[in-house]
Amino acid sequence: EVEKIQIKITSLGLTESRITADETIQQLFVECRLNNFLAEETPLSLPKPPGGQRIHYNYSTVINVDKEDNRAEREYLKSILLKPDLPADSLKFTVVSDPPEDEQDLECEDIGFAYVSLKEIFQKQRDIIEQDIDVFDSQDASAVIGKLTVTVEALSALRSVHEECKND
Repeated sequence: EVEKIQIKITSLGLTESRITADETIQQLFVECRLNNFLAEETPLSLPKPPGGQRIHYNYSTVINVDKEDNRAEREYLKSILLKPDLPADSLKFTVVSDPPEDEQDLECEDIGFAYVSLKEIFQKQRDIIEQDIDVFDSQDASAVIGKLTVTVEALSALRSVHEECKND
């Protein structure tokens, strides 16, 4: 039983919005974060796609949640399963604007957020495979600025954690 969460960030497409219109936003990368433990980001930032087109990251990463070495992550997963009102039960994907080489005084800027609920994966007993999730505008959480195609394979790890909860 391999105790890990596998994450793949396949591609990103943008709808017409302030993001596609903003010429200071040129290169994009994606960060994936589990609560406050762990942040991974795509090693490449790619040129912003025109509306309706996609950029492909095909980036995969693994979060280990085994008892021996990754107790904090595991305890966090337990808390997701045991505390129904815990707000932070999601993997958070952030689309980040990487300033162009010649504008190094500009900061990286978070332009959008997307979420995958680990609790929901467990409730539905179904991993998320190559699924389009909404990317919400960082300045207006009700506005969808694009779609991120992701895979999150967490079910077997969550089942293992759940078994352990029952045995505690």
